[in-house]
Amino acid sequence: MTAPIETTPGQAGAQPEAILEGAGRKTIEGRSLGRIAWTRFKRDKVAMAGGVVVILLILMAILAKPTEAIFNLDPNAFHQDLLDPSTTVPKGGFGGMSLAHPLGVDPQFGRDLLARIIEGSWVSMVVATGATLLSVVIGAVLGVIAGYYGGWVDSVISRAMDTFLAFPLLLFSISISASLQDGAFGLNGLKLRIAVLIFVIGFFNWPYMGRIVRGQTLSLREREFVEAARSMGARGPYILFKELMPNLVAPILVYSTLLIPTNILFEAALSFLGVGIAPPQASWGGMLNSAVDVFYADPEFMIVPGLAIFITVLAFNLLGDGLRDALDPRSK
Repeated sequence: MTAPIETTPGQAGAQPEAILEGAGRKTIEGRSLGRIAWTRFKRDKVAMAGGVVVILLILMAILAKPTEAIFNLDPNAFHQDLLDPSTTVPKGGFGGMSLAHPLGVDPQFGRDLLARIIEGSWVSMVVATGATLLSVVIGAVLGVIAGYYGGWVDSVISRAMDTFLAFPLLLFSISISASLQDGAFGLNGLKLRIAVLIFVIGFFNWPYMGRIVRGQTLSLREREFVEAARSMGARGPYILFKELMPNLVAPILVYSTLLIPTNILFEAALSFLGVGIAPPQASWGGMLNSAVDVFYADPEFMIVPGLAIFITVLAFNLLGDGLRDALDPRSK
């Protein structure tokens, strides 16, 4: 015989309907995968800081031309009066910094470094984003095809990846960029330089994305949702682009954020070597090239573009690491 359950006077009169009515006042709200990932990402303060810096850099690149027009910034305007005629070193403080020129001027022609940093930002972003987009499109499509179909298709695409990875990319980029400087494909000048850099960097880097997508596809092609699509009569293209590709968005997005800073460094390296963006167009790599000869006389001329590259690459890497942890909690 069980003992009676003791109740307090307040609980004795409580009816089940009243209890259920009180519990229903706070409904349980479901969360999507995107919202869960955003919640995880917000907890990573370092990644959030990197994301804020990336957004500011993108806005600076997009608004470069309007900013120069509004604040009357001319990246190619000479200010010879700001240079010491005997040493060609900027007058005044460190690198010629002043209220009119917050980052100083270059020791060659007295050009404003802030204006040249802003002008160089859109060049780096356009080249890096375009090359990354080209790599992602080619690598994702060929990677998912190789992983899903397997067999001889996988063998052909995989050997193509190995062939592209065996290319001495830096030497190949230098030779192509140097040979197409005058004009080609109806383009010349800055447009041709940017198009060549996007093609060279993006086309020869797609195997890195292709390998990642292929590996993820191999683990997804035997999942239940793919088998269900096959059983309903879905053909290969439908399964590739409607079933598999949406599930590959997360790794593609993460690797893209890590590929952009690599492409920024590659563009800066080519411009530093003199086969990228040609002067007088401002570019961060070209500014570093110009600073080599005057480093000991004016080290600030090299520090400014070097810090711009360093901060940009670091911000994208922090953002990519945060996205990886947020979209794949098993990596923690």
